[in-house]
Amino acid sequence: MRKRAHKISFDTFLENATALSLSDLPNTWNQTVLFGNDAPLELEIGSGRGLFITQAATATPHHHFLGIEISKKYAAHCAALIAQNLLSNAVMVCADAHIVLKNYLPDESLTAVHIYFPDPWWKRRHRKRRIVCEPVIELVHQRLVVGGKLHFWTDVEEYFLAGLKSIATVSGFDRLSEVSENTDYDFGYRTHFERRTLGHSETVYRSLFVKNK
Repeated sequence: MRKRAHKISFDTFLENATALSLSDLPNTWNQTVLFGNDAPLELEIGSGRGLFITQAATATPHHHFLGIEISKKYAAHCAALIAQNLLSNAVMVCADAHIVLKNYLPDESLTAVHIYFPDPWWKRRHRKRRIVCEPVIELVHQRLVVGGKLHFWTDVEEYFLAGLKSIATVSGFDRLSEVSENTDYDFGYRTHFERRTLGHSETVYRSLFVKNK
């Protein structure tokens, strides 16, 4: 008689799952070390609660997904979701995305970069910490392949406009679309913040850019 499979709780996954640290990444980038092969790679900056990376990795098994999350708590949460869903094409790293982009990823190594609802750093004196800024966008441009896409969403209009201005200062991007509607518009995968924002009938500002050179 077959035994019933024991259902492992998410708390157990959360307790045992660990995101990689910078010391776990190869000094010379080699995707096969992390994923076992050299499939197209997509980067998510600020994975939060992991809804996008798990859905995207499930829906697109022929792509690899590298999630960067600076919060240890949320990085572990995302790693647990990846483990619970048995996803071999997604990896979480607990680190500063700027450092990963600058020191670990080579030029033209990414097919897409996803930045969804980044910390707005509300106080004016803290805004220099925002991830969507000219130095980071320059790195994103260098790391994307020609034709690679940059997705930037936020629920903060001021940050959205400032982000668009930062992206515009970096040559080599075409803006494909811009949407800021309170509708059930499907521009990809839902995130926790997007669902919460739309649930409160607030606006989500979305933009999509493609590297043209």
